[in-house]
Amino acid sequence: MDLIKIAEGAFAAEEKKDFPQFKSGDTITVAYRIVEGNKERIQQYRGVVIRISGHGEAKRFTVRKISDNIGVERIFPMNSPFIESITLNSEGKVRRAKLYYLRALRGKKARIKKKVL
Repeated sequence: MDLIKIAEGAFAAEEKKDFPQFKSGDTITVAYRIVEGNKERIQQYRGVVIRISGHGEAKRFTVRKISDNIGVERIFPMNSPFIESITLNSEGKVRRAKLYYLRALRGKKARIKKKVL
């Protein structure tokens, strides 16, 4: 078991990217590299973090955005080599770690209050 942790630690040390600290309720922009055939492009995915799960190498977060009045959620692994950057746009004031209730809300009810610093 220790050999597995040592190997994971060696691989993690090579590609450690420095992302900002964010939590559920924050609005972030994820610059994600997409490969289509032999072309590559970077897609900006902006939305609200509704969940952070896992720990260590298996840590991942779910971002929800509204596109043409349809809710779209995407799960990003934290250690993915396809993530170019993560930008923290605004911090939200929420009282829960998992914001699944946003799926049932529409319009102004789905807004999250901004944190006053």
